[in-house]
Amino acid sequence: MIQVEHLSRRYGGLAAVNDVSFTIGRGEVVGLLGHNGAGKTTIMKMLTGYLEPTSGTIRIDGLEMGRDTAAIQARIGYLPENCPVWPDMTVIDYLDYQAALHGVAKAQREAAIARAIRRTALKDKATAPIHTLSRGYRQRVGVAQAILHEPDIVILDEPTNGLDPTQIRQMRALIGELARTATVIVSTHILQEVQAVCERVLILRAGQLVVDARLDALQQSHALLVAVEGDARATLAGVEGVSGVEELSAIGGLRRYRLAADPAVAPQVAHALAEAKLPVHELAAERRDLETVFAQANEELAHV
Repeated sequence: MIQVEHLSRRYGGLAAVNDVSFTIGRGEVVGLLGHNGAGKTTIMKMLTGYLEPTSGTIRIDGLEMGRDTAAIQARIGYLPENCPVWPDMTVIDYLDYQAALHGVAKAQREAAIARAIRRTALKDKATAPIHTLSRGYRQRVGVAQAILHEPDIVILDEPTNGLDPTQIRQMRALIGELARTATVIVSTHILQEVQAVCERVLILRAGQLVVDARLDALQQSHALLVAVEGDARATLAGVEGVSGVEELSAIGGLRRYRLAADPAVAPQVAHALAEAKLPVHELAAERRDLETVFAQANEELAHV
């Protein structure tokens, strides 16, 4: 559905986004993850047509950004990072105004506004001036305007910014609901939000795409952790299926190793250590959570 090829955006000598390519299928929920300044918001602005790329192409269902920008924008709902709203308008008047800008027919506008208010839990604030709302409620107003026209693609830049724990749970539930009928891209620097709502992650660092993978595949272990009494490097290296042995820092007098191996070879590792009379204190698959993958991705690029 979304096809991005060799996308770059430069500001003089600074490459905010550098040769990024990816595709996103219909109905996917994708997290765009990275530190502040990694290029997430710049990519969001280019995907929504608010910023022209220096080079590269963006295509959505055969439409091309630049040539068909207006048609693409009509299919997108967008919550910008800083959630711009009109503070002197009431919530319902602001949404009516936004519905008109989105091209919602007048006869359908009332129902569209009511649906957006219900989905974002804004009923109690519908007639309140926006400037009287907390940051969290203003964030919900921003989400409501993004989904008024039932877009095919919903792009949310830091959607849980300023929300309390209850509101964060509501936002996660809403993203799950949106995914039933739309492709959703969530840009954030908060790892927990990606793990909670996304099925795939794109990790950026310094404008480059360093990871593009499904979360379930990303978190599968491809290593074993071993803690033993004594020097076991030669024994471990000789086990069939172990392609590499890395010695880690010792803890409590135990020698610790990381084996590049499928966890399925653990029985062979245990047998080899027993044969070598090396007492085993730990033998387990390495736990790879998103935090670990994110840290590794950033370290690897830093060392290039």
